[in-house]
Amino acid sequence: MGTSESDVRRCSIAGALDLVGDRWSLLVLRELAYGQHRFSDIQRRTGAPRDILTARLRKLESVGILHRAPDPERPTRQLYGVSTAGAELTPVLLALKEWGDRHVNPGDEPVVTEHVCGAIFHPRTHCAYCGSPLERGELRIVGGDAPLPSFEVPKQGSG
Repeated sequence: MGTSESDVRRCSIAGALDLVGDRWSLLVLRELAYGQHRFSDIQRRTGAPRDILTARLRKLESVGILHRAPDPERPTRQLYGVSTAGAELTPVLLALKEWGDRHVNPGDEPVVTEHVCGAIFHPRTHCAYCGSPLERGELRIVGGDAPLPSFEVPKQGSG
């Protein structure tokens, strides 16, 4: 039995994934965060084929996630940088990196970030109202188009 168009949930996660949900787009954003702004450097560090990288850069620019400007050292070339919208993806990238460090490459942390306080940085989601860190099972849906009582899968061993 197929899914009708009226059954498909309208979702900001799906919309965001349409813009940045492929490997190359996220790796471009990673390289920009790591200070790589030239096409050749981004290509070398991501391993993206030239045509795919060109397409991703154009797409990210067209939707306002990054911008480009002439390279002052090479006037025929461009430098890429993140826009405000692109910079707002930094917590997403850091959380994805942290998850990958734990579950994909345990014990092999290729990049370590340090906070301005001097501590090794580990991203954590907090409530903007009370400042309490988010723990599993503490969110519930109270609006929008979601019939589920909770945002998360129940803990193992419960209900």
